[in-house]
Amino acid sequence: MSILPLFVAIPLAGAFLTSLLGRRFKGLPDILSNLCTASLCVISIVSIGMVRGGSTLVYKLGGWMPPIGISLVLDGFSSFMLVTVNLVALLVNIYSINYMLRYTAKWKFYTLFLLMIAGMNGVVITGDLFNLYVFLEIAAIASYALVAFGIEHEELEASFKYAVMGSIASSFILLGIIFLYSYTSTLNMADIGRVLLDKGPGRIIGFIIPMFIFGFGLKAALVPFHAWLPDAHPAAPAPISAMLSGVLIKSLGVYALCRILFNVIGVGESLSLVLMFLGAISMVVGVFLAVGQWDLKRLLAYHSISQIGYVILGIGLGTPLGILGGLFHLFNHSIFKSLLFLNSGSVEYATGTRDLQKMGGLASKMPVTGTTNLIASMSIAGIPPFNGFWSKLIIIIAAVQAGRFGYAFWAVLASILTLASFMKVMKYGFYGKLNEAFNNIKEVPLFMRLSVVILAIICVAGGLLLLNGIFLEGARDVLLNGTKYAAVVLRAVK
Repeated sequence: MSILPLFVAIPLAGAFLTSLLGRRFKGLPDILSNLCTASLCVISIVSIGMVRGGSTLVYKLGGWMPPIGISLVLDGFSSFMLVTVNLVALLVNIYSINYMLRYTAKWKFYTLFLLMIAGMNGVVITGDLFNLYVFLEIAAIASYALVAFGIEHEELEASFKYAVMGSIASSFILLGIIFLYSYTSTLNMADIGRVLLDKGPGRIIGFIIPMFIFGFGLKAALVPFHAWLPDAHPAAPAPISAMLSGVLIKSLGVYALCRILFNVIGVGESLSLVLMFLGAISMVVGVFLAVGQWDLKRLLAYHSISQIGYVILGIGLGTPLGILGGLFHLFNHSIFKSLLFLNSGSVEYATGTRDLQKMGGLASKMPVTGTTNLIASMSIAGIPPFNGFWSKLIIIIAAVQAGRFGYAFWAVLASILTLASFMKVMKYGFYGKLNEAFNNIKEVPLFMRLSVVILAIICVAGGLLLLNGIFLEGARDVLLNGTKYAAVVLRAVK
């Protein structure tokens, strides 16, 4: 359990050293940041074995016993999220070595990038509700700055809108925490769960739950809380677009919402219906808004809204198969959407445009980018045998088994429209006649290619994760156990 603080300490130390030495030594920010993210990725993979068999580890900061002291908790769900966050962060970091050369003050980028990772990891492993809010704000504030990193008009406007909407979300979350504390007199999540089981959910819980749904739903960009995302994702540098869509909206939004609703408060039938409805409407509205887009990154941003809908629909079903499918799609979406945003960055890096109508035939000049984008497009559309197919299939089967035939229909329809949208991307962007303006372009540099190739390999082989009972089933079991989380964590403390 002594490795738990490292998930926050390593990126914080990396951010501090980068800010201190990065200006003086040109290559140091690249080396430090990649060492930090590689270490985090290795430790997160090791953590999977540590929670084998449903184990839960609790680290007591300063030796103070919870609920008085602050605790860090590692279980199947948090281990699953740590692997997702840190794997994507490592590959995005490798991509940034070449891509961020087009920006000045590269060391500032890496400092903010590592702070964002520290915040996300902190949200995932904390066992304390107020510290969850603190880590959430660390990650959010770093992401506001990273969206505006290009300091052009578009970036600054998008960042301001994102910051305003994010602050509103944080206010709802903080108010929810305050009211929950007023009812339970504790901030430790396991202890809150214990008090709620003893006292019973009072009327105030019916007021707190919508606050958390509004706050975390906005962080996750669920419809109708999604207005910030279509501006923020296209405006940010490609590595940050990949992080925002790949892991930030999931760790600050989906993970935090599921942890509190399932493990602390408890999910009843009415709340399950709300989650399914929000998932379905996000799934459908997002894909309809994406189909008509010609700006490549804006199109991908709307698809992020749609794919998060699949995740929330699967988890909202509340069945073992539905939760498994939702979590599997969360991981898969992190991989193929990060790949799509990195590829969009490669296209913009080589051509200087994001407009699909000005492209055409790019696959002949950029074969690696064209091939990996095809793989990612087939993955997000749910074409076998790519990873997106398996998770979407599980969610649809789970909806049918639960008698939710309408939701299964909307999931299939959204997948068909997603396929149509990405057929447009491939036709106008990568196939057809090459635009004469791009006769002299060439494939992107080595590290950019390396990242997208690794992500594409995971898209192809991702279905094999279904054979790993520890990775997915451990996370599923934590959510299925619901409010038993309190007893498990408090027993682990003793």
